[in-house]
Amino acid sequence: MHFRFVIRQLGLLLLVLSLAMVFATAWAIYDARSDHSDIAGTAEAVRAFLWSMGIGVAGGAALIAVGRGGGGQLGRREALLLVALSWFVGAGLAAMPFRLWAGFHTISDGQDAAFGSFVNCYFEAMSGLTTTGATVLADIPTIPRALIFWRAFTHWLGGLGIVVLFVAVLPLLGVGGKRLFKVEATGPSTEGVTPRIQETARLLWFIYLGLTALEIVLLRVVDHTLTWFEVITHTFATLATGGFSTMNASAGGFGPGVQWVLILFMLLAGVNFGIYHQIISGKWKPALRNTELRAYLLILLVAAVFVAWNIHGTWYDDTTGASTEHTGLGAVRDAVFQVVSIQTTTGFCTANFDQWNFFAKAILIVLMFIGGCGGSTGGGIKVIRIVVAVKVMLAELERAFRPNVVRPVRIGSTMVDDQQRLGILAYILGIIVLFVIGTLLLMGTESSSEIDSITAMTAAVATLNNIGPGLARVGAVENYAWFSDAGKLVMCVLMAVGRLEIFAIVVIFIPRFWRTH
Repeated sequence: MHFRFVIRQLGLLLLVLSLAMVFATAWAIYDARSDHSDIAGTAEAVRAFLWSMGIGVAGGAALIAVGRGGGGQLGRREALLLVALSWFVGAGLAAMPFRLWAGFHTISDGQDAAFGSFVNCYFEAMSGLTTTGATVLADIPTIPRALIFWRAFTHWLGGLGIVVLFVAVLPLLGVGGKRLFKVEATGPSTEGVTPRIQETARLLWFIYLGLTALEIVLLRVVDHTLTWFEVITHTFATLATGGFSTMNASAGGFGPGVQWVLILFMLLAGVNFGIYHQIISGKWKPALRNTELRAYLLILLVAAVFVAWNIHGTWYDDTTGASTEHTGLGAVRDAVFQVVSIQTTTGFCTANFDQWNFFAKAILIVLMFIGGCGGSTGGGIKVIRIVVAVKVMLAELERAFRPNVVRPVRIGSTMVDDQQRLGILAYILGIIVLFVIGTLLLMGTESSSEIDSITAMTAAVATLNNIGPGLARVGAVENYAWFSDAGKLVMCVLMAVGRLEIFAIVVIFIPRFWRTH
């Protein structure tokens, strides 16, 4: 294991993340000199970002100095270790502006005081970078806009992955960049991957930038009363399938037109980005015939129809707190919005779906496990794995009454070999095992009067699959501030494990990983 090489690359990553704070710092300076300075602590936000950048640069430089002279290349083990450390250390640096702001500023009456705890800040930062969207904030508008911008920007950075960004902008990784990209990129998909891994990483980021710009424009066109702050932060949260909002009511604070735009881009963000590369290259037919894409759209359509059927004509609260009987297009919009938001693991909410009937909530829980497509910014098991698992199950069922028949499992024209089948089934089993362990740990860290089984289970699945909201005490209109520090740290690990698809984190806890042979 070439530890010094890993340390040096980790230092470079901290420098990249520190540089990313320039945008939030500029926003903080602008707000401090404008009408938005009336939010308590706006001036202190400037100091918090400057200090955080300084800490990041100093820490990155120190790690580069320590790792200087370390030979070797980025092998498989080094790539796994670097990716795991990147998310945990990166979240620590991303949390610094929140914590330093609370240290520099005296929290005023009525202002959310969650950032007074470093664990809360770390939870918020990890939730941002992993695009989970679970928050400890109960009153978001009382926090300076620059900090709200930063938490949305961490979504955007984590959407395709800070490590993929690292590979895209730092060519010195060489052959190790391919290993790093494969470890961090989500889903078992090779659609649109070019021979040069850095070219692929840059191409994905250009597509990501293009979709970001398009959504910003459409949101402004649909509702010109939206501020640039609202448009940009919600675009970051949508394309990253993150779900951090600037409002306590989440997307329920917007009108129908904006909500339909958010639905469109959540849906697009849940698609394999390699398909967009195929479309750009003029390969429309193979892109539209993609098995995973068709399954993804079919699942969304069927789920939306069933949810709309079940909530039509029922009374429930919007996230604004208004309670009405939802019928017609309003019920359809809520159903489509929540189905798309949950399956793509974005986590925006327009309705308090905790008040929906059992069947509608059961559908949402199933979607929490399925997630988006492989190669998308979404979390979850991924549609492609579900498709393969179903085909494997059907093939095994046929073998029960036709033992001599060997039916190959195909996805499109590609045959899924035994190793891939085993890997996919092992991953699904891993998600189930971690879900159970996470639930038990949360039940153990919280008092029985604070947590119930539904809260524990949905908090575990919502953080493990990077969704954000769950049911009961972590529902659509709730937050995670009430958890103990131990419970929050458990969920931080679940968020990182889910974002890196289990193995990149779990392997570092296996003793054999650290042995030479």
